Amino acid sequence: MIARVLSSNVNDASAGRCRTPGVAIVVPSLQGGGAERVSARLAGSFGRLGWRSTLVTLDGPRSDCYPVPEGVSRIALHRAGSSARATGAVRANVERALAIRAALRSVDADVALGMMATCSVLVAIATRGTRIAAVGAERIHPPCLPLGRAWETARRLAYPMLDAVVAQTERSADWLRRHAGVRRVVVIPNAVQRPLPELAPSVPPEAWVRDHERVVLAVGRLDAQKGFDVLVRAFARVRGQRPGWRLVLVGDGPERAALQALAASLGVQDAVAMPGRVGNVGRWLGRADVYVLSSRFEGFPNTLVEAMDAGIACIATDCETGPREIVRDGEDGLLVPVDDPRAMADALLALTGDGRRRAELGERARAVAERFDEARIEARWMDVLGALVPAGGAR
Repeated sequence: MIARVLSSNVNDASAGRCRTPGVAIVVPSLQGGGAERVSARLAGSFGRLGWRSTLVTLDGPRSDCYPVPEGVSRIALHRAGSSARATGAVRANVERALAIRAALRSVDADVALGMMATCSVLVAIATRGTRIAAVGAERIHPPCLPLGRAWETARRLAYPMLDAVVAQTERSADWLRRHAGVRRVVVIPNAVQRPLPELAPSVPPEAWVRDHERVVLAVGRLDAQKGFDVLVRAFARVRGQRPGWRLVLVGDGPERAALQALAASLGVQDAVAMPGRVGNVGRWLGRADVYVLSSRFEGFPNTLVEAMDAGIACIATDCETGPREIVRDGEDGLLVPVDDPRAMADALLALTGDGRRRAELGERARAVAERFDEARIEARWMDVLGALVPAGGAR
């Protein structure tokens, strides 16, 4: 299918020749986060597969955590931020949509891909009345993270204008069909990324973990969604029986101080490390003995896939979407109920006390690389984009 897509270049009537199709990914920023990392990765993939690829960010480059891939263009609109009043927000979003429209025309895009709900809405508006195909991409299960009345209304009005919407799970796709009036929903999970990037800041694990200590690792933004408070409570339950183990929470966010206070109140502050955001996650995965995803809700958790690909025994909450599509409970990882410190503690006790069980789960977990192979995932994206750019360029 990829070969068919790449061969179906759009006819440029004015120049009398064929030209390469172009895709522009519209994303709020390239700050640290799963959606931002996937956006940069996809932009590079589209470029390698023969498309003209552009990243359009609402924010400027000063907030970047991820580099723009080689061969990919970047347009920074410098229009990030929020407005205190409704009238100001409406005006700002109209201006954003107009700026996106101008950017898409400047790079002669054939397809615009909005990453996350707000950018998907803006792309639907920006492409209205143009020949540019519009695709939205939801990066989390929509009902788990309400957008607020204004954006929820905007999604219901704008999504029917999109040519397609990409969801990460079947459950999210079903919600979008029933609640957002989309014309076409396609399910495409995230791919296993190999190798993991080495970015700044590079934080050596040995600066936080002693050689003799075993590590329970969790990676993510320190906010309520990720459920790290539940993980700290679970770890406190097992600490007395597993004195040689340390819990490491890699990431930063608004709950950092609260998590530190919680660890102190439970008497485990000396066994809980919070090194902050790191750019060398691969090295931390290489130091981990058990990986835990404690989220209250997810879209498709990249870190869980990466931990399994690294051969680590994993525990994940069975939240509404995501982990169950990745982990086969009892076969290549363990699933536990959401918001249940006791159940998570039981799973931690089971794995931290049984090296053979950890090794067995970790070895089976490596098969995740085949299920979420990057070439297969890229092919599915190209199928979606290629169907929107027919030979001759007419839509």
